[in-house]
Amino acid sequence: MPSFDIVSELDMHEAQNAIAQANKEVGARFDFKGSNAEFELNTDSILMKAASPFQLQQMLPILLSKMTKRGIDIACLETGDVKEAAKTAQQPIELKEGIDKTFAKKIVKLIKDKKLKVQAAIEGEKIRVTGKKRDDLQETMQILRSADLEQPLQFNNFRD
Repeated sequence: MPSFDIVSELDMHEAQNAIAQANKEVGARFDFKGSNAEFELNTDSILMKAASPFQLQQMLPILLSKMTKRGIDIACLETGDVKEAAKTAQQPIELKEGIDKTFAKKIVKLIKDKKLKVQAAIEGEKIRVTGKKRDDLQETMQILRSADLEQPLQFNNFRD
C-alpha cells in the first residue's frame, strides 16, 4: 500500500552556514563597525545581539536573505521580543522544527475535509499518509503545498 510521511525539518548545517555568512556581512558593513553586532546560534534558536533596537531591525533582513539563499524556508523562523539591557539589545528568533500535536491534528483535519481516499495517522513528530492509489497521495501533497500553513512541510519516505 503506497504511503509517505509529512515532516517539518530544518537543516541545521545550512542554518549554521547562513548564520556564519550573516555574521561576516554584519562585520563588514560600515554601519555596524564597532557595535559588536552578531548572530549566535543555539540548539533551537538564534540570538541577535546589537547596540540598539534599530540595529536589530537592520540585521533581521540580512539573516532572512542568507537563510533563503541557503534553501531554508523562513516560515520556520519566529521572532521574539526585543530585550534592552544597559548598552545592548537582544532579540531571540525561534527555529520551529517538528510537528506538534495541535498542528498535526490541523493537517489531518485538512486532509479528511478534502474527502480523499487516504488515511492520515499521527506518529510522534510526523504524519504517515497511506492510500490505495499513488495519484491520491500526490493529490494530498498538492493540497498541502497549496494550503496556507504556519510551518513549512516536507514529504519524504514515499513508498509505492
